[in-house]
Amino acid sequence: MAKRTKADLQDHTPASPRDRIIDALMALASEMHWDEIDLPAIAARADVSLAEFRDYFPSKGAILGAFSKRIDGIVLREPADEMADEPADQRVFDVMMRRLDALTPYRAAMRRIARGLMADPLAMAAMNGVMLNSMRFMLASAGIDTEDRLGMLRVQGAVLIFARVQRVWFEDEDPGLARTMAKLDRELKSAGRAIRMAEDAERLSAPFRGMARRLLCGVTGLGARRRARERDLDDTVKA
Repeated sequence: MAKRTKADLQDHTPASPRDRIIDALMALASEMHWDEIDLPAIAARADVSLAEFRDYFPSKGAILGAFSKRIDGIVLREPADEMADEPADQRVFDVMMRRLDALTPYRAAMRRIARGLMADPLAMAAMNGVMLNSMRFMLASAGIDTEDRLGMLRVQGAVLIFARVQRVWFEDEDPGLARTMAKLDRELKSAGRAIRMAEDAERLSAPFRGMARRLLCGVTGLGARRRARERDLDDTVKA
């Protein structure tokens, strides 16, 4: 009998309850509408009790957050060194296409989930928060600054771009994803122009922001000196 290697043993390691719950939700989402999926159905598909389910997740939205984090990990583990010398838009193009590649086995589920979330503004807002976290790491992996004054604009812009591109991807049956890539290219070019305009505005407004800070400090200091003089006068009168 051939000796089983460590890799063989890892391949046959049973999935954790957490992973089974994530997989159960995505499997159910590929079969039925988002609002038809309830917690008992997820627990049954994952072969866990509701009590065990609750130990891992409080809601379907939380499971989606964990699924997104799983996809983040798949993308981030892929080396992107070969793109290091490419322009910024090409680096972002590459990381977003790699994210879509990682999502490909779940495309039917993602299509149904997206349609279901569109009817629920609160769920959409929560999902936007999940995607902000994901896109912060996607942009970081592409060498894009997300921590400067315009960082949040870049991250939110990436979320919007990915959502728009994903809608095309849902219906793109071409194995080469020509429509999807064309849409992503257009969106990134448009976003690049918007970011450059924001960066120009940021540079032009920098002197005025400094002047406003100095003026504010001067007014604050003047007020403090006035209050100090009033206290001195009060002390003199009381004396």
